[in-house]
Amino acid sequence: MGMFQTREPRKYRRISMYTSERQDKLDKLVRDVKREMGELPSTDIEPDHFKGKFSKFTPRAHRASQRDFKLTWPLALIIVMVLVLLWRYILMGRL
Repeated sequence: MGMFQTREPRKYRRISMYTSERQDKLDKLVRDVKREMGELPSTDIEPDHFKGKFSKFTPRAHRASQRDFKLTWPLALIIVMVLVLLWRYILMGRL
């Protein structure tokens, strides 16, 4: 007679739409005290902890990180000179 059994309704889960600054400060204080007492591990994450992690797992990002093209100042100077000559040619109609 499984066809006529009624299911038990889901339990009510209250999800707060608004935050309580007082409760957040209290939770942070409790976490800090527990961390100082050694009950929680420390969360000292270095800024460079995640650097380079993504490129190891995707082939395209790995290839892109392996490229070693750097714009040096002589190359930049040549590019600027070519652009100036092109601009002058467009405005004057001659070199």
